[in-house]
Amino acid sequence: MRFQDRRDAGRRLAALLAGQVGADALVLALPRGGVPVAAEVAGRLGLDMDVLLVRKLGVPGHEELAMGAIATGGAVVLNEDLLDQLQIGQAAIARVRAREQRELQRRERVYRGNRALPALAGREVVLIDDGLATGATMRAAVAALRQQRPRKIVVAVPVAPPETVAILEREADAVLCLLTPSPFYGVGYWYQDFAQTTDEEVCGLLRHGGRRRAARDSPRS
Repeated sequence: MRFQDRRDAGRRLAALLAGQVGADALVLALPRGGVPVAAEVAGRLGLDMDVLLVRKLGVPGHEELAMGAIATGGAVVLNEDLLDQLQIGQAAIARVRAREQRELQRRERVYRGNRALPALAGREVVLIDDGLATGATMRAAVAALRQQRPRKIVVAVPVAPPETVAILEREADAVLCLLTPSPFYGVGYWYQDFAQTTDEEVCGLLRHGGRRRAARDSPRS
């Protein structure tokens, strides 16, 4: 099975999540690709939606290979085995981290402006991306959320390799995944349309979610 696009993946993921998350759960998307998926989930299940900013730390010269990730709030996850194997030193890690921190802060300004992240303490949170490979970015997201003391962290994704799901099952409270293929080939392989999501799309989907929340929360006459 392959997904037509991220919206199709979100529709299928919403069906999997229905009845498994509470009515007060908050959907947090990992931009950019996770936002269209999360928007479908939030819209179909009537849940609030926002974004959690996470940036992959790519291996110098092989940026698609994740040696770790950083997230809003200062959480850092490093793949120590990979760092040892490739003999990547602290100076190289620091340079990549500084670059990705600048991009994370830029996206915070673009996507959220002056709006603060919603209060997460005691709340059920559903973390959504369009798929996982190594899981480094999602692990950083989980670590960042733990600092906010939510009641429950649910990771929900359309596709991920079984070994990545197993790792996240030890770190999140629950992991829901539609496809766990082996061999995996990469996230994009499982989509017919895997075009890059733009900042404009992300902002538009977040504005739509805000209007939906405002309408739902307004007093009834």
